[in-house]
Amino acid sequence: MSAGELLRETRTRHGLTQRELAIRARTSQAAVSRIERDVVSPSVSTLAVLLRLMNEELVLGAREVDVSHHELERVRENVELDVATRIERATRSDRPSPR
Repeated sequence: MSAGELLRETRTRHGLTQRELAIRARTSQAAVSRIERDVVSPSVSTLAVLLRLMNEELVLGAREVDVSHHELERVRENVELDVATRIERATRSDRPSPR
């Protein structure tokens, strides 16, 4: 979920318009709209403030990612390639889509 999606979902759940949230935040409706459409990406602190204005708390966390040996080997192999080859491989149309 993007910052914009989170903000929009929270705002609508609280029954607020973009204008009403903007007034609380002392900004413009257009600024709220740009965030919600992911035209701009707010800082973590800005997003936390906007959510706090709706009595919500932004909670961030991190967790270890389970990476298989095969994936690590592919990363190692890719790092050893020259830049042109990496770009060519990354832009090939026949490569599998990301999961």
